[in-house]
Amino acid sequence: MRHLVRERGIEAEFQIDSAAATRDAVGMGVHRGTREVLKRHGVACGNHRARAMMRADYDRYDLIIGMDQENLYDMRRILRTDPQHKIHLLLDWTNAPRDVADPWYTGDFDTTFADVMTGCVALLDKWPKGASRG
Repeated sequence: MRHLVRERGIEAEFQIDSAAATRDAVGMGVHRGTREVLKRHGVACGNHRARAMMRADYDRYDLIIGMDQENLYDMRRILRTDPQHKIHLLLDWTNAPRDVADPWYTGDFDTTFADVMTGCVALLDKWPKGASRG
């Protein structure tokens, strides 16, 4: 998402973060397979390390995006409530809502990259112009 908003010249309008919804991922860096696919597509990922999602994230962000149903379950467990309907799957923004393919199980990082890019582009295209984008 950071790559896309930078390409569109709208990065100042967004506050984008990533957080782990389970403790076992906290502190982990970007997987080698993900790094390889991102590099092939010219997308920088830096030295990102997963942080824990916190209940305070709900008030901090306009949207809370998960990749699959398991993420949604874990996020709802942490956030406890969603009165403003901020919690979504990334591919909910597309014409084919479903879970993002999980390379943890498939080893197919290319399909996951395609799913994530499709979801991010759709979200950016549908996000209301002039809306708060935190």
